[in-house]
Amino acid sequence: MGVLVTGGAGYIGSHMVLELLDQGEEVLVLDNLSTGIRSAVPAEARFVEGDVGDQALVHRLLTEEGIDAIIHFAGSVVVPDSIADPLGYYLNNTCNSRTLLQCAVEAGVKHFIFSSTAAVYGMPEQNPVAEDVPLLPISPYGSSKLMTEIMLADVGQAHDFSYVALRYFNVAGADPSLRSGQSTPRATHLIKVAAQTALGDRPYLEVFGTDYPTPDGTCIRDYIHVSDLARAHLAALDYLRAGGDSQVLNCGYGRGFSVLDVINAVKSAANSDFSVRMVGRRPGDPAALVAAVTRIGQVLDWSPRLDDLDTIVGHALAWERRLIEYRAAS
Repeated sequence: MGVLVTGGAGYIGSHMVLELLDQGEEVLVLDNLSTGIRSAVPAEARFVEGDVGDQALVHRLLTEEGIDAIIHFAGSVVVPDSIADPLGYYLNNTCNSRTLLQCAVEAGVKHFIFSSTAAVYGMPEQNPVAEDVPLLPISPYGSSKLMTEIMLADVGQAHDFSYVALRYFNVAGADPSLRSGQSTPRATHLIKVAAQTALGDRPYLEVFGTDYPTPDGTCIRDYIHVSDLARAHLAALDYLRAGGDSQVLNCGYGRGFSVLDVINAVKSAANSDFSVRMVGRRPGDPAALVAAVTRIGQVLDWSPRLDDLDTIVGHALAWERRLIEYRAAS
């Protein structure tokens, strides 16, 4: 049996493909390459260029390729963009997920792992934030992901179908062996942007808001290494195949760093005192967002291996240097 990875040419999806291949899984990647990069998909995985919303294509792949599990990454992920284009986000993140779920039910695919987000929590009253607090997203991005979680729960009640929805906190870093990393041209992830600035790919870095109710006035986030996150998905797949019940689980480390903490870590690792500009807040940014991680440790056979900000930053910088070398050689 095989695993369908939607969005497998993207940042997190490509790391998932590597993890699956390392475990000897048969992998089929479906990606429309709107933000994904074809070269990020290893040759050992079969690749199909197409859209998750293409019902005929998805149904054919699920019925003809021996797929027993879906890991669903395909979607749009930039919070400010979702505020400017809410209908686009509801189409790509919610409507297309509904199509994928329908195809899964019709094809008899019983295991589903969903790439959800901590944005479903909105502005939590306290941190760390647990999975069972009220869900009050403050952006169309968060709402579009929450709608898919609701659909998953309903499908699980109505059909022989189980799922794990993993609520990511801030994903960063790169494969320790540099087989993949964050290559999206318009990436907005802080560590990625800081690494680019440190290496001269950007003239300066902007800090969005310095008046938050945090120790240094900047936002606090829980940063998880992308390879640890990929292993959490693999653990979720093993859990479902062993007969586990549907679950919603936070993916983070349970501790946060401020924007200025991250910038200082990047400056230190790169030995670069790059330009930082303080600007106003962005819409949709909570002051702090840190994961409660008790449940994932209880449910899945998973524990972090790369829980260290300097390690995450070091891998991100190494990947950016590789991209610069690749461009220079092209």
